Amino acid sequence: MFGSKTTRVEGTIDCLIGSGTVIEGDLRFHGGLRIDGEVIGRVIAEAGKPSLLVLSENAKVRGEIRAAHVVIDGTVEGPIQADELLELQAKARVSGDIRYAVVEVHHGAIVEGAILHIEAQAADKPGLKLASASPGRAGGEPAA
Repeated sequence: MFGSKTTRVEGTIDCLIGSGTVIEGDLRFHGGLRIDGEVIGRVIAEAGKPSLLVLSENAKVRGEIRAAHVVIDGTVEGPIQADELLELQAKARVSGDIRYAVVEVHHGAIVEGAILHIEAQAADKPGLKLASASPGRAGGEPAA
């Protein structure tokens, strides 16, 4: 009760770039970031940490976006990578390629660019081996 421990609820917004604000330069963040203004530069979440990026209806980003969870209802001119979830809401306007793990596109969203699925980490998946590569079997001959 009186300790200095703080618990952070995942999916909360930690920082806000307000309407009418223009930032020129790259942004790096972790946790939650909401943009209501304009960013001219890259918006990149810290790798390996939970991240949520929300672009409101009036927001504009001219540059690359990379985060785990991305929600867009504004305008993006540049590539987007959402490592966990990408939500394109009804007023989203994207000019650039999109890489996603899971995507949700609302009616009315516009994308001008390629939409590519990214696989989960290769280390999480077991490798496949050909049966012909088993010891004691030459050229894929059936076992006796």
